[in-house]
Amino acid sequence: MPTPSPAPSKSTSRIAALVCLFLAGTSGSALAAPCGNGPEGFTAWLQRFRLEAAAQGIKSGTVVSALSGVTYDPTVIRLDRSQHSFKLSFQQFYARRVSNAMIKRGRALIQQHRALLDRIEKRFGVPAPIIVAIWGLETNYGANMGAKYSIIRSLATLAYDCRRTEFFTGQLLDALRIVQEGDLSPSQLRGGWAGEIGQTQFLPTPYIRFAVDFDGDGRKDLIHSAADILASTADFLAAHGWQRGAGWQPGSANYGVIGQWNKAEVYIRTIAAMADKIDGR
Repeated sequence: MPTPSPAPSKSTSRIAALVCLFLAGTSGSALAAPCGNGPEGFTAWLQRFRLEAAAQGIKSGTVVSALSGVTYDPTVIRLDRSQHSFKLSFQQFYARRVSNAMIKRGRALIQQHRALLDRIEKRFGVPAPIIVAIWGLETNYGANMGAKYSIIRSLATLAYDCRRTEFFTGQLLDALRIVQEGDLSPSQLRGGWAGEIGQTQFLPTPYIRFAVDFDGDGRKDLIHSAADILASTADFLAAHGWQRGAGWQPGSANYGVIGQWNKAEVYIRTIAAMADKIDGR
């Protein structure tokens, strides 16, 4: 758990009171800091975001530990502007992202984790082939998690950027909540350039809502714990309406639930096709 902050001094208390007065007189929409399309205004934006985080109940110690030294990352913006894979046809996307070796590996992992996956299906109703297909497509079963990027820095950059400010501001606040709850430290929050965490690539908001401590160690760890990773993926699908015992073919309700994980049609079709192959259909 995070170490509690020391008792504030009188001067700190006065500053806090002024901040509270500022926040009380400021609407939520007005509080949101102006966005920007380059690094020039990022430092000022980050200062305003610290106030917004405090207004949302994030502790000062968490804000300091997570945001100190955070800088704008132009590489993240470049990657955000150059996403092309979801514009491919299903055949192109599947050929680029899935191999026979991945299908074989998926089958082996189901056997390796059979008891765990059976417990997960019993609790959440989601069968092993779907969970393992998502695991494989997202990170090749954890082999390609992409720990190159600081998630806090990436999300701060994207929240400041004008393209999807509101969405990524929410993700950044939830990343701070992950730190505050003690699941991961700022230094452990490393992943994809868009803020994806762990072996099935949860963004922070789904992490907060659907991550499960399935191994019972008191933490929700979607980076190292197979039990937490797979159960959390199933929890997400179950919460979005997965129908226990039903199939996942195109046109079915469960096919639509896969679309709640990723709305791109090529992604949905690929998961369904991978699950069929892993299941031996």
